[in-house]
Amino acid sequence: MRDPVVVATGQTYDRESINLWIESGHSTCPKTGQALVHTSLIPNHALKNLIAMWCRELKIPFETAEGNDRVNGVIKNKAALEATKMTASFLVSKMAASQSMEEVNGVIYELRTLAKSNSDSRACIAEAGAIPVLARYLCSDVGAGSLNLQVNAVTAMLNLSILEANKTKIMENGSALNGVIEVLRTGATWEAKGNAAATIFSLSCVHSHRKRLGRKTRVIKGLMDLARSGPAGPKRDALVAILNLAGDREAVRRLVEEGVVDVVKEVINVLPVEAAAILEMVVRRGGITAVAAAHNAIKKLGTLMREGSETARESAAATLVTICRKGGAEMVVELASIIGIERIIWELMESGTVRARRKASSLLRIVRRWAAGLDGGFLEGRSAVATPSSSSSRVVISV
Repeated sequence: MRDPVVVATGQTYDRESINLWIESGHSTCPKTGQALVHTSLIPNHALKNLIAMWCRELKIPFETAEGNDRVNGVIKNKAALEATKMTASFLVSKMAASQSMEEVNGVIYELRTLAKSNSDSRACIAEAGAIPVLARYLCSDVGAGSLNLQVNAVTAMLNLSILEANKTKIMENGSALNGVIEVLRTGATWEAKGNAAATIFSLSCVHSHRKRLGRKTRVIKGLMDLARSGPAGPKRDALVAILNLAGDREAVRRLVEEGVVDVVKEVINVLPVEAAAILEMVVRRGGITAVAAAHNAIKKLGTLMREGSETARESAAATLVTICRKGGAEMVVELASIIGIERIIWELMESGTVRARRKASSLLRIVRRWAAGLDGGFLEGRSAVATPSSSSSRVVISV
């Protein structure tokens, strides 16, 4: 850290690192999670002097930009910002006035590219009034007439949505939000549908937006259809958006009604990490009955824990722990019936990530306590009474 600065929450960060964080569209403190009431960066001279002294003592070079460089940098930044504002204003005006679809497509592609570059560009484009104009080119009629135009329009909207302030602008503009949903449902290409799903994901990163989107039947149906039938890339975009929406209990109810558990079972071999994470979230938010009723869901997770990637094995173990604790003895019985399950768990305890080893340990404890006829702590809201049988112990549930 050569240039420490203090943010609005009082935390100190390296200037370059926190600048990248803010320019990526984040509006919260990385350490505390608190909202940044402003994005001004205040130099921490005391810490900087300590670092400089330490470097001198250890004979480590410590070079910093001096006054003139800083002043020139500010001037250059201001000039660049003004140039971006002018460019954005020119492009939006041209897009709004043009009668040629070919010309509009070229302009929107320029806006799409500019919006991808940094947060200042995203802010300037939105402030120039681009969002309602872009919304015109999201409808199905446009997609039928020009495939590239619809893709460019929804991708520009996606890039704009990365900025926190723009998320609200899109959500508050009925034409823009409905346009994104229409592309998700009836987009002319898989790319357009996938980018619409990615836009839903981006918008749903804000809690209040997530609740609102999760209550829209068209959003749920669009994501579910894409997850079922889309190719790998758009399918993943849909699953990631579903995972975000599943943070809301009402959205989980709607997802379950639309068959999310069956869809996840279908895609778990293709996109295991996302599929396992969705199952875990569904269970946590009141969907345990649907998961319990799904044929072979637990066995698929057991297979994933044995054969998946490191991340997939971790997700599968975490999901199984949640399912067993929420679902009770019936879920543990199904897990314990998997041939070689203890060996699978042991292997994960030996070679998995730190979190995977921890979850595997919990899973082994649950299975063994069930086998011994004990309440392994996996029952919620029920009491377990162990009763012996001739060959093994079983658990009788008293509700």
